Amino acid sequence: MAQLDRLLSVMISNRADELILTEDQAAVLMVESQERPVTKALSAAQIVALLKEIAPAPTLPALEAKQPTKFQYMSEDSVFVVRAMLQGDKLAVRIQVDADAEFKRSTGTFSRIVVGDEGPSAPSSVPNVKEAATDPAQAKEAMEKLLRMLVEQGGSDLHMRVSEPPILRKSGEMLRVEGQPKLDPATMESLLFSIMPERNRKEFDETNDSDFAYEITGIARFRANVLRDRKGVAAVFRVIPNTIITVDQLGVSQEVQNLCYLTKGLVLVTGPTGSGKSTTLSGLIDLVNRSRSDHVITIEDPIEFVHENKNCIMTQRQVGVHTGSFKSALRAALREDPDIILVGELRDLETVAIAIETAETGHLVFGTLHTTTAASTIDRLIDQFPADRQEQVRTMLSESLKGVISQVLCKKIGGGRVAAREILLVTPAISNLIREGKTFQIPSMMQTSKRLGMVTMNDTLMDLVEKKLVEPKEAYMKSVDKASFVNSLKAKGFDTGFIEADPLTAPAGSGGGTGGGTPAGGVAKRK
Repeated sequence: MAQLDRLLSVMISNRADELILTEDQAAVLMVESQERPVTKALSAAQIVALLKEIAPAPTLPALEAKQPTKFQYMSEDSVFVVRAMLQGDKLAVRIQVDADAEFKRSTGTFSRIVVGDEGPSAPSSVPNVKEAATDPAQAKEAMEKLLRMLVEQGGSDLHMRVSEPPILRKSGEMLRVEGQPKLDPATMESLLFSIMPERNRKEFDETNDSDFAYEITGIARFRANVLRDRKGVAAVFRVIPNTIITVDQLGVSQEVQNLCYLTKGLVLVTGPTGSGKSTTLSGLIDLVNRSRSDHVITIEDPIEFVHENKNCIMTQRQVGVHTGSFKSALRAALREDPDIILVGELRDLETVAIAIETAETGHLVFGTLHTTTAASTIDRLIDQFPADRQEQVRTMLSESLKGVISQVLCKKIGGGRVAAREILLVTPAISNLIREGKTFQIPSMMQTSKRLGMVTMNDTLMDLVEKKLVEPKEAYMKSVDKASFVNSLKAKGFDTGFIEADPLTAPAGSGGGTGGGTPAGGVAKRK
């Protein structure tokens, strides 16, 4: 239960009209126009901490910046409208029961709403998608309501499939939207084609796949992939927040931030699909945009985070719209007076080759790969080349590669997700290992170079466990070197019984015995 729920319960039991939280003052209930203090004086940080437990994800940057914010919250007792504002230079929050939304909850049509700073908007209740199957205008409205609901519920992805209701991914879990009918082929096509650009419709007709971006002003941008499977048309929408999350908010270390001040070199952000690579890269590019005075070119498919010109000039190009391919855009970029180039994905040998050459010729290049560790990233890059070129590429990479950030997202205890990052910074010693083809020695070199800011994935996962942000089982599942991680858990005094208790996590050959440890899915505790 959120801490604020206790105050809201007191508000309901006292039939108060309003709960008011004001910086450096006691929280008060307004009961028949009389103020009744219910806490000691609260600081701005304490008020923000209370709100962050209940606020939808899109409102968090505004709350932390003490900007005017409004959202709706449903507790066990009632539904509330929460308004945060500045009174002079003090943060003030006013919370009232939302009687209209309470009625909707009682009738089963309630959906949490995020309201913009300009005032209340129409309730974005979940649309009846069946009614949108024949009218393009209704289809677009229904599709946008589904996307708004995705943002309001704090989800990361919206999945749409024939014979299933809309499905949200929230904190890594898949949740079907209650009260929605199963989507049929006609409804699916009507909803998706209502927002799909004409170019992408043609591409979809030809290839049965298409990627595009869609934006709802003031809400968010969405990265969309539309595909065809055995049941018909399907789609996945990923939320791209309107507000770029800074490197400090992301918890990116100072050593990684320092890579943004290099004049040349290759910096890679890697990880599996959905691991937050784009978000981390956008934070790094935002740091560049704020702190340097350069020309930045991004090549993406599609454009996700939109970067407005700050100190830098930003040129954002979308593959398929502004350029034919990553490699053609990267080759053309060299004639466009760039200082920094972001390549959304190093997909093929030629793109990788041009990126390495560009990093060597006096440009800072950022890129992404779908690899899980720093050492495997280097091997992947080299192995893309024919055997007779690999020695030359190894030498070029040893000189141009400056850093690799490999990350995964872990489920947080209490909800939400947190990034675990492995950080490789290329020192002369690491450069020698790359040149000599001894990448297998890199992890041990990282262990002995912690003072320089390097960290292995196991170490960062263990740190999250010790800080009680992530369960030991979740960290174990995300670990690549599981045997070593188990030893670390035991050395730190954590119960590892869950490994034998759950056949899904038990090491090969263990037989998945009961082990008598923590039940599967439970939180392991110290012995």
